[in-house]
Formats: sequence, structure tokens, C-alpha cells
Amino acid sequence: MNDWQERVATAEAMIPLIGELYRNYNVVPSIYGRGLINRSVIRTIKDHRFVRQVDGSELDIHLSLQLLQTLKGLNPGPCHVDIGKLGVKFREQGGEDLEAFLKTELAPVIGKFGENGMGGEPQDVILYGFGRIGRLVARILVEKAGGGSLLNLRAIVVRGQGGDLEKRASLLRRDSIHGPFMGTIAVDEDNSALIINGNYVQVIYADSPSDIDYTAYGIQNAIVVDNTGKWRDEEGLSLHTQCPGVSRVLLTAPGKGDLKNIVYGINHNTIEDNDKILSAASCTTNAIVPVLKVLNDKYGIEHGHVETVHSYTNDQNLIDNYHKAERRGRSAPLNMVLTETGAAKAVAKALPELGGKLTGNAIRVPTPNVSMAILNLTLTQGVGKDELNEYLRWSSLYSPMQKQIDYVSSPEVVSSDFVGNRHAGIVDGKATIAQDRQAVLYVWYDNEFGYSCQVVRILQSMSSVQSLVFPQDRG
Repeated sequence: MNDWQERVATAEAMIPLIGELYRNYNVVPSIYGRGLINRSVIRTIKDHRFVRQVDGSELDIHLSLQLLQTLKGLNPGPCHVDIGKLGVKFREQGGEDLEAFLKTELAPVIGKFGENGMGGEPQDVILYGFGRIGRLVARILVEKAGGGSLLNLRAIVVRGQGGDLEKRASLLRRDSIHGPFMGTIAVDEDNSALIINGNYVQVIYADSPSDIDYTAYGIQNAIVVDNTGKWRDEEGLSLHTQCPGVSRVLLTAPGKGDLKNIVYGINHNTIEDNDKILSAASCTTNAIVPVLKVLNDKYGIEHGHVETVHSYTNDQNLIDNYHKAERRGRSAPLNMVLTETGAAKAVAKALPELGGKLTGNAIRVPTPNVSMAILNLTLTQGVGKDELNEYLRWSSLYSPMQKQIDYVSSPEVVSSDFVGNRHAGIVDGKATIAQDRQAVLYVWYDNEFGYSCQVVRILQSMSSVQSLVFPQDRG
């Protein structure tokens, strides 16, 4: 009990330090990818215990406190710092001089506090539509604004004539799946605005992009995030770029025609300054492409089939009614609905080397969120289950796609355990099947929140927002 109380006291001492580093220095601390911002004492202790699954022993919470205290004294510039990986690395190197260690590991940002240009330039963001994805993207943008992420949510565009601000605010404030919004929301009816954790967000009512002049609201060179799905090709989405105050557009659905479909972590480095309209692909494409990428790089993929077990969406009917698509008219909460998915074909847009190698289908099931992709693959070289799982676990911790791939190995996890997971997909190691060149992988994904996190990462890549990440991961 004494040991437990001491750890609680140490975690309590860490929380204000984490907050100060985040708000004042734009330093974002984490433990093996698990964010520490706005976390409780118990959650902080659990994150330290999680390191046992990675390194074999629990991360010393007292060392974490010392690390944060020392880091603050070094006046760092903006960055993301994984104190879990740093703590393990410090211990492996003998653990003698923490200040000298941090000066070496974080050399590019040490002493850079307050320097102009560190982290990039501010970027205005407009949400066109305020549905499931729009509201989650809003939550993430506002959450990150406290640390000066430089992505500024300036406006939300919705249809109608007004008079429903309180209802719009309520939908952002409370969510049946993702829980309450972590903060405060005030409604300014006179000026048609929401004040969200201190962020002034204009609410604009319009039935068409052509009706809006964003410069009238002081918005310049903004990126529009179109989450309505009404337009999915360049011609339709270009309506946004014709609006005063708009520079670029990001679609939160698979793009049609020649639009670039971007899966962050895979092909975001192909984004060029003259790409005015981009697509964030689909939630399923984002979930499976990172896993397919690491498998193809190491073992090669000859061909395969992707079966998606997907939660129902707002596109389906609550009870049997007319729907233009086959089977989707049947009651979503009462049926498993076999339907089609373009995710397998869409893989080739982000990962051309897999073009024509995958087929796919989908089953909509009576759960409101968190889906699963089952990858049934024939590899070019043989591999056993343990080796394959170890490689996927390593990829989730140290590869360039560690924010896209998560890994779990528990005999008790179910879909609801992954609500709010920020990764594009989570490999379920217990379910892996591998024999010779045949492999079957089960990949969970929060098709709402995980996907929304990927959308925000693309926004950062499209803008001038930069974020150095430490430590440099070992290979």
C-alpha cells in the first residue's frame, strides 16, 4: 500500500508538469504512443505498467517525473516526446546523467523555446458538414489547440437557416459512443458561433459552397474538410476552392477519378503544394493498408482477400425501408447485411504494388462502432505465427507506421475495447493464423475515431505544421 500511494503521489506531481510542457512549450509527452495529455492519475500509472508488455518490466514512474522536470529546465521547442522510450533507452545506457542524455537525444529542440518558425505556421481549418466524422475531427482539433498545434478550427458549415445552434452544440457535447466532450462549449446565438474550450468557431449556414465568402469572417487560405460525401470528384469538390478564403480541400471519403487517396503513414509524402484537392480514403483502407505495407515489405504478398466486418452506419436504415443500394434497406440494428466494399481495390491507390492482388467484401453488423478487417493472404515466403506476430508487434512500436498500427495480444478483448483507439488499425495477435505461405490476420479499427485521427494527420501534412518526434526509433 505504501508503494502504491507513493506512485499515486508521483503521478499527481507529473500531471501539472505535463500540462505546462504541453500548453506553454508545445511539447507533447507520451508513453509508447499512449498520450499523457489530460489523463488521470490512474491512467498515468496504467500507462507505465503497459511498458511491461514491451520491455519486460514496468517503466519507473519516478524516472518519468525526473525526465519531465529535467526537460522543462532545458527550455525545449515544440516536439513530441515519448518518455517511455526515452526512459527505457536511458536505463539501457546505464542511467547516470539524465540532463546530458536529454541534450543528446533532443538536441534539435533543446533551448529552442519561443523561437519563431519552430513547429510551422498557423493554418485555418473549415469543417464543411458536422456529422459523425466532422464532430470527431472538431474534438481532436480543439484538443490539440491547447498545445499550439497551429491547426485552427475557424468555421463549421451546415445546411439550414439557423436557429439550431444549441442542438448542434449538444451533439458535440455528448456522444453515445465516444462519451462526453472533454471541455466546455458555449453558444453565441447573436453571432452564430460556438466557443469551444476558448476557440471561437463560426457556424455558417449555407446550402452550397458558392454561397460563402470566408474572408468576411477573417478566414484566409483555409483547408476545407468536406465530410458530407456529397461530392467525391475533382469537379464537385472544386466548388470549395472557388470560395474566397479557401486554398485546399480534404475529402473524408474515397475520392473518385484521378484524386489522390492519401493514407497517412503510407503515401502522405506524395502530397505536393499544387495538390489542391485530396482524399483521406476510407476508414477500412486506412486500417488495412499499413498492415499490408509492412507485410509486403518483409514477406511479399502474392494475392489475398479482405473481408470487412463493419459496424452499421448512418447510410443504413433503422427499420426496413427503401434504399437504392442492394440489401442496405433492411434494418441495420437487426441484421447482418452482406454488401460490397471498394477498400480492396482502393488499396492500389495508396499502395500501387498491390494493384490487382486483392479482392474484398463486407458484412455490416448490428454494432454502432469499431469494425474488423480479416486479411486472408498468400505470401511469397513462409512464416510462422510467432515470427509474424513479433514482426507486427515490433512494427507497432518502432516502425515509421507506429501511429497507424497498434498490436494487442489478449484472449479477452472485444470490439468495445477499441472505442477511441487513435491508430488506423489494431492487429489482434491471438487470432493470427500462419502456416507456410498462408496467413490470416484480424485487424480491429475504430472506424470513426481512428479514421478521424488519420484525417487530422493529413491536415498537418497538407499545412506547414511540423512536429519533430523523439527519440529516433531503433531498427
